[in-house]
Amino acid sequence: MSSLEALLYPHSVAVIGASRTPGKVGHDILANLIRSGFAGKLLPVNPAAEEILGLPCLADLRKSGEKVDLSIIAVPRARAEAALSDSLAAGAKAVIVITAGFKEMDEEGAALEKRLASLCASRRVRMLGPNCLGLINSHHRLNASFASRMPAPGLISVISQSGALATAILDLAVGRHLGLAKLISIGNKADINEVDLLLALTADQETKVIVAYLEDITSGENFIKAASEASSRKPVIILKSGTTDAGRKAASSHTGVLSGGDIAYGAAFRRAGVIRADTFEELFDYATALAMQPLPKGDRVLIVTNAGGPGTMAADAVEQAGMQVAVLDSNTAGALREKLPRAASIGNPIDVLGDAEPERYVTVMKAAQEDPAVDAIVVILTPQAMTQPAATARAIAACLKGDKPVVAAFMGGDDVMPGRAELAAANLPDYPSPERAVKALKAMHDYATWRSRPPRIVTRFRVNRRRVERVITRRLRAGHHQLGEVRSKSVLAAYGFHVPEGYLATNAEEAVEAAERIGYPVAMKIVSPDIIHKSDLGGVRLNVIDANAVRDAFDLMMLRCSQRESAALLEGVYVEKMLSKGLEVIIGMNRDPQFGPMLMFGLGGIFVEVMKDVTFHLAPISETEALQMLRSTRSYEMLEGRRGRKGVDLAAIAQGLQRISQLTTDFPQISELDINPFIVGEVGRPPMVADARMTLDNLEHHHDLARSAPACIVLKSV
Repeated sequence: MSSLEALLYPHSVAVIGASRTPGKVGHDILANLIRSGFAGKLLPVNPAAEEILGLPCLADLRKSGEKVDLSIIAVPRARAEAALSDSLAAGAKAVIVITAGFKEMDEEGAALEKRLASLCASRRVRMLGPNCLGLINSHHRLNASFASRMPAPGLISVISQSGALATAILDLAVGRHLGLAKLISIGNKADINEVDLLLALTADQETKVIVAYLEDITSGENFIKAASEASSRKPVIILKSGTTDAGRKAASSHTGVLSGGDIAYGAAFRRAGVIRADTFEELFDYATALAMQPLPKGDRVLIVTNAGGPGTMAADAVEQAGMQVAVLDSNTAGALREKLPRAASIGNPIDVLGDAEPERYVTVMKAAQEDPAVDAIVVILTPQAMTQPAATARAIAACLKGDKPVVAAFMGGDDVMPGRAELAAANLPDYPSPERAVKALKAMHDYATWRSRPPRIVTRFRVNRRRVERVITRRLRAGHHQLGEVRSKSVLAAYGFHVPEGYLATNAEEAVEAAERIGYPVAMKIVSPDIIHKSDLGGVRLNVIDANAVRDAFDLMMLRCSQRESAALLEGVYVEKMLSKGLEVIIGMNRDPQFGPMLMFGLGGIFVEVMKDVTFHLAPISETEALQMLRSTRSYEMLEGRRGRKGVDLAAIAQGLQRISQLTTDFPQISELDINPFIVGEVGRPPMVADARMTLDNLEHHHDLARSAPACIVLKSV
């Protein structure tokens, strides 16, 4: 028996700290094990009791000679280490440490927690907790927790980092008549964490949908691997709390400032196919639909309702979600006109009128299921004088073929409760409003789209890695962690970016010579490893048109910058070709400590500064994903070109993102990168790097998370 198998499917369980007093954790756990009907051997351990709840009690597990698969430890913190030693001596293959007061309390508790984990690791025993609720496996009739309720066996398994939220999830599931397969509280995650359980539940035949509440993730790299594997086989829905902006406070680039913990988790979830729930309600709204209904084959939604207003609400929600209100096939519409009352609306939403009897709903449901133009159905019922909620629910359930998802919104209170009960009994997800029903359908559609995605083809461009290695190595050896514009452009040129011709001048005459070589007009910019925002100090001059203007600009910039930043090292002025006009965009990267390089795209100017219309994606990135980044911005229409305005070369921007992806995957020393602005024009006109900067990280043993990113990557060299 494996360690996680011993945790989830034990044949014998010891409860160390079993109590005779109702309300104490040790008593409630033992009582739950008995009430749940656990068929294995139960061994309560308490030196002060001979019998608890009708079971003979052991004074000392180690001395008893008994052998156990699973040991549950519910003793005070001071006795936890001894209890664990006794459990290991009794042959326990897994342990659950219910006891609290470890790293969440103080340094002494943190040290003790490490000792417990180390002791288990030395014996290859897996530990759940400490500071956890325990676990429930309804199919094994195992309630090894101090939760007050036991769910019916079901298809949804739950991982929760919060014991309190686990009990709320359990109460909600029971209240909705929703069965659960497993509920596992992971507590402090000293050993077993969300990755271990994702892998276990992916292989679990009793689990159809995985639901998780997480406050943090132990390993971003391993999480993406495990979540991708799980999502490829069954839906994974996560409610993530505890995101933080702390990591971006020290950022110097636009990309770093705009990215944050929550952005990184969102990007990781998208990469892994995880369905993200933003609220506690959504967590089970989505899980219910995915556990009970088939995935939609498209995004065309039919709405059937007995009231016009709720039907319109549903139609609005469908369009706002980016799905389509289905247009009925002409044969379907014709058949419905013959069968429904003349006053009924045959458009979508289909209004079967307030006096609709069950058979009228059935007529529409049967037609919709046969219509090839319909991918999913929302059924709305409001309580009116002649409405029969229970009979309607039974009739709808009886006519379903099961090849298209159906979600219901039986709106109201007491009057529709009988109908809701019938829907639950028939495994039809029901929601209190059309909007929530449609959001569940949207989650199903997005997951189905992810499941049917083509293999990810990541392009590897021919580049000059040695040049980049030299630049980065020299800067880090010199103790500099900023790559200014000149060196950043050198790095980008080595990776295939187009940069304007330019030269570094250390005096005014060199600046004139450079300008004459390039040709007027030119741009001039101060060069200093200590100055990030050059424009703020008067360190940028554009459209310089002759030699005298170059000399004046050089002298003035050097003077102003030395006065305003007296400690800054001024290396000179960079003179470069003045670029022709185009659309200014920003592309960049910020390296998240958990998930690795996060690529960013947005329009320049007000769009990034004020509107923050930017989008992020984890590297490595495919061309398809890069183009999806562009489409996901609110300003995408400006890129495409609308109303007589010409669009820009979208493929060139996408390739720029791919080249940054390759650069930052190849060089984990780059912690931040901004190309701002990246000037793009029409198809055929190469995009140009107008300005750039990078931040380096001198971590010698840095591991690049993106190198081992999962999920069907095919490499293509060009």
